[in-house]
Amino acid sequence: MAISLYDISIASYRQTVGATIAVLEKGRQHCASAGIDLDEIVQTRLHPDMLPFSFQVHSVVHHSLGAIEGVLSGRFGPPRDLPDLDYRGLQRKLGEALDRLESFTPEQVDGHEGGDVVFGIGERQIPFTAEGFVLSFSLPNLHFHAATAYDILRMKGVPLGKRDFMGQMQVKS
Repeated sequence: MAISLYDISIASYRQTVGATIAVLEKGRQHCASAGIDLDEIVQTRLHPDMLPFSFQVHSVVHHSLGAIEGVLSGRFGPPRDLPDLDYRGLQRKLGEALDRLESFTPEQVDGHEGGDVVFGIGERQIPFTAEGFVLSFSLPNLHFHAATAYDILRMKGVPLGKRDFMGQMQVKS
């Protein structure tokens, strides 16, 4: 069975973004019941040299919705001009990204199989095929940032488990 570009990108992005939405909602509920200020969560870092929770959530959107937009346009780069959002704003941003991801059709995405995607950072240009970009760059980054957001919430006592992180798996019906 062949697997399509849509399957490796959109289906995977939707799973991780959907799971991250659920993780943040559990985090919100826990913070409300435990009296933890959500603004504190937004600025929390796992380590002083790591970027805060807010950046991790922005990056989940960037390496899913932004990545598929990069596949379609042929260009992708680091996130720019990230808005300063509160916890609920980050939740809304994830929801909007999921809605947009759900709007893509297999035909829109699969038409870019084998296409070029260039990751540009400053003067450096890294060429990929669409599949190579998704599998070796986009998905690892997406999972890293989703796991870091999850880890920050766990560090704050949110009762989360592996199933929360995995989200809705793509099971055979």
